[in-house]
Amino acid sequence: MEKKNIVGIFAGILIIVFGVLSGKMWETVDADEVVVIQDPIDGELHVYIGGTETGGLQFQNFGTPTHYKKSNQFWFSNVNANGEKISDQGIKIRFNDGGHATLSGSVRINMPLDEKSIVKLHTIYGSEEAIQYNLVRTTIEKCVYMTGPLMSSKESYSEKRNVLLSYIDDQATFGIYRTITRDEKRKDELSGEEKTVSIVDIVVKEGVIQRNSASPLHEFNLQLATGSLALNSIDYDGTVEKQIEQQQQATMSVQTAMANAKKAEQDAITVAKQGEASAAKAKWEQEVIKAKLVTEAEQKLAVQTLATKQAELYKQQQILEGQGEAEKKKLIMFADGALDKKLATYETVQSSWASAFANYKGNIVPNYVSGGSGNGGSNGATQFMELMGMKAAKDLGLDMAMPKGGNK
Repeated sequence: MEKKNIVGIFAGILIIVFGVLSGKMWETVDADEVVVIQDPIDGELHVYIGGTETGGLQFQNFGTPTHYKKSNQFWFSNVNANGEKISDQGIKIRFNDGGHATLSGSVRINMPLDEKSIVKLHTIYGSEEAIQYNLVRTTIEKCVYMTGPLMSSKESYSEKRNVLLSYIDDQATFGIYRTITRDEKRKDELSGEEKTVSIVDIVVKEGVIQRNSASPLHEFNLQLATGSLALNSIDYDGTVEKQIEQQQQATMSVQTAMANAKKAEQDAITVAKQGEASAAKAKWEQEVIKAKLVTEAEQKLAVQTLATKQAELYKQQQILEGQGEAEKKKLIMFADGALDKKLATYETVQSSWASAFANYKGNIVPNYVSGGSGNGGSNGATQFMELMGMKAAKDLGLDMAMPKGGNK
């Protein structure tokens, strides 16, 4: 009975030991990891890369494993990826005008995937945390330090904000710029006073930027993911913040003044255009009136012209009719010697003197006639009547004698 208890206890101990030691026998290499295992006997380093034939479950052989992420986000900020507050890890920067600020942001670092570079990194730094803070951070800090003198505080938050980021990224990837420093007198935008500023220029030879040294990241084949460097804030010190605020107010005032000037200019243009439009409208209204009057005058002229033509035609008609009537009468008179008119006149004349003679109360012939003065038996009245008839016929050109032999 006691023997069985001993065996059971021993078996339990073996199971516990095996369970504890099994964690030292095998190691799992995930797809997003690089694992370095150091052999406990000879100290040899074995590299396993997830997602390849060396990934998955690997024999550890009681060695010491170290895990690295293939790609990891390095933060130099006071917030993490989730926006949660963390200890301030911002990097200080000093600009060429003496202003200071703290940069906060992050960058993604890709591990090398060749065994030689992995072993070199592991040998020198020994952990992912050491790589981030002793290699990546120091590299970014140096790049930030060398970028500050390339611009002023104002330029860093306005026209050169994107350039600031690209300078840091470029130097972290390819190496620190070779620069030269020169002094330049500039007028302070706020005070208006002239001051001497140290200007740092990048040395460029034959179109190629010159560098003092290669990037430490390049030495270990570490890479910044393209476009991954990002800033989430630039916290300027109190003096610079005040200057920025004043400059922004001055800029806003200038912009407001420019906007007001443009508005006034536009208003003037609008008023001028409105005046032109009103003048054009008035002009065209007058043109309409003028056109209407011209049209009315033309209509009246056309009516008068037509009336004149009608009058002229009527005149011509009357003239022609008169000429025709005269010609007709002329021809009639020429044809019969105006016999009808002459006879009518003769009749009127005879009637007139006959009426006058009938009313005459005096003696037609003398009371006493001397011998030998007779006229063949005709009395005075008969003679008077014959004389008057002959005179009228003569005056009218009438021949009262009947033609001999009758009409032929």
